[in-house]
Amino acid sequence: MLIDQPRPHVTQITLNRPERMNAMAFDVMVPFREALEEVGRDNGTRAVVVTGAGRGFCSGADLESPGRIPGIEGLTVSTIALRSMELLDDVVRAMRRLHQPVIAAVNGPAIGGGFCLSLAADIRIAADTARFRAAGINNGLTASELGLGYLLPRAIGASRAFEIMLSGRDVDAAEAERIGLVSRTVPGGELLDAAAELAERIAGFSRPGVELTKRMLWSSLDAASLEAHMDHEGLAQLFVRLTTRNFEEAIQARKEDRPPVFGD
Repeated sequence: MLIDQPRPHVTQITLNRPERMNAMAFDVMVPFREALEEVGRDNGTRAVVVTGAGRGFCSGADLESPGRIPGIEGLTVSTIALRSMELLDDVVRAMRRLHQPVIAAVNGPAIGGGFCLSLAADIRIAADTARFRAAGINNGLTASELGLGYLLPRAIGASRAFEIMLSGRDVDAAEAERIGLVSRTVPGGELLDAAAELAERIAGFSRPGVELTKRMLWSSLDAASLEAHMDHEGLAQLFVRLTTRNFEEAIQARKEDRPPVFGD
């Protein structure tokens, strides 16, 4: 796992097993989850970029060298299987739980579980070499894993999600942009700069404003009704408006023709 800071207040986490296309071996995913949790506790980090080393973003399950699951001594095969899925599920949950927005810089194939990882991010930017595949169906399993059956229909709509997951076909970068699976596609050599630039822009806004916007957007996907969600949004907006001087600073900065400086 590589962790660095390409821009002020921006942390980049790179899955670093390029010889295996950053496959989801347990000795990769456990450090990745720990890195996410560490970055989440870093108050100097205001936005996070996740990418893969080499030619791929993440190729999903490592069928040749899966690594060892920690803490399984004395367990049966059935329980070990449950623990393994729980561990991988926790990676997706960790991305969702981060205070900071997460940008997936999808630099190449995002296959199976790698597709799921990209969808767990808040924003996806793809290199023109990226492609996505719900690979479980191709392997005689279900295509729905690690939240994919929940996240994909919400990202691109039910009909497209059904077709992609049931066909097991590849979605290339151009189609991914067209259907809204990614925000945009850029040439591979520009990907990390594009992701870091967006992350730096986000990092310049109010910390509670950004954190609550992320929280409200994810909450909207689970909202039982428009009324329920509007209540949450209203409370979040009032919280920031009444407990900070951000609005006043934004107005003053506009009058002085300068960028606002949010001190929260």
